[in-house]
Amino acid sequence: MVRPSFFQSPLAQLQTQLEAQIKDQLGQRVRAMTGATGDARDFLQPAGDPGLLGPDSAAWQVHAHFVAMMTGGLSSLMLQALHPRALAAVWDHSSFRTQLQARLGRTALFVATTTYGGTAAASQAIERVNRIHAHIRGTLPDGTPYVANDPELIRWVHLGETTSFLRAYQDLSLQPLPTNRQDLYFAEMAQIGERLGAIDLPLTHHQALTQLQAYRPELRVDERTRETIALIEHYPCAPLDRPLVSLIVRAAFQMLPYWALEMLGRERSCPLEQAAVRTALQGMGASLAWAFADTGVAARARQRMDSAITSQAFKAAGSSPGT
Repeated sequence: MVRPSFFQSPLAQLQTQLEAQIKDQLGQRVRAMTGATGDARDFLQPAGDPGLLGPDSAAWQVHAHFVAMMTGGLSSLMLQALHPRALAAVWDHSSFRTQLQARLGRTALFVATTTYGGTAAASQAIERVNRIHAHIRGTLPDGTPYVANDPELIRWVHLGETTSFLRAYQDLSLQPLPTNRQDLYFAEMAQIGERLGAIDLPLTHHQALTQLQAYRPELRVDERTRETIALIEHYPCAPLDRPLVSLIVRAAFQMLPYWALEMLGRERSCPLEQAAVRTALQGMGASLAWAFADTGVAARARQRMDSAITSQAFKAAGSSPGT
């Protein structure tokens, strides 16, 4: 428990102030890199509401790792760019080519809300996406029609995101999931995907990888794909953030399945380079976990659950927090 500042020595007070400043600066850098606009305090309510997945879920553990989520997010965008209809839906109906950070920020907020938000907030986020998808349709340059709410396209995006998020977490976290919780992660995320309109979603890690490969005949690399990959490679950020972003982009390429790398004409880096990038990002992930331990979205969601337990305890004792 943190002691009140008036009980601390001057040296301890200085250390507390420095820690607060460092955490605040790290938070500002994260928001700048990702285009995040939400407020983590929104996840403090309603007290005791576990949301769609709950605090013991594998998704709560995986999605709390910022570095893994950003790495996996970029890797999943690369995968999405291989499917011409999935790419066309965002190419024709979004501003991601000029506002990549804003696009990632919206995706991050959706993932955060459906993972950590209360039940009503998560359901509203899903309904909002479904309404948007219902109006997105068009044709490829060759005349092939597409609609964004096609269950097969939604499943492709779902597979790309979930396999990429888990792969990044397993590589970059200091607490990787055992096999049974890896499978649990896909079973949990299937609940979200189904509510978005996907069908026949995988319930295990092996099923997810198998289904992802089954899409290979539909994939291709064209000029749109190459432009998207180039945009990710030159991810817009402040000079101060460039070293970290460069490492994340390099890791995102290495997270791709071997066949995706081959399609993009890339080679997997040597084991020594992979280990160096992994170690650096693991260290940054641990630093950000420290910075967001009390103020991040996952932390606020746990505080929401803890506040309900505290309230119940006071009631059981015949008292209240205000007495």
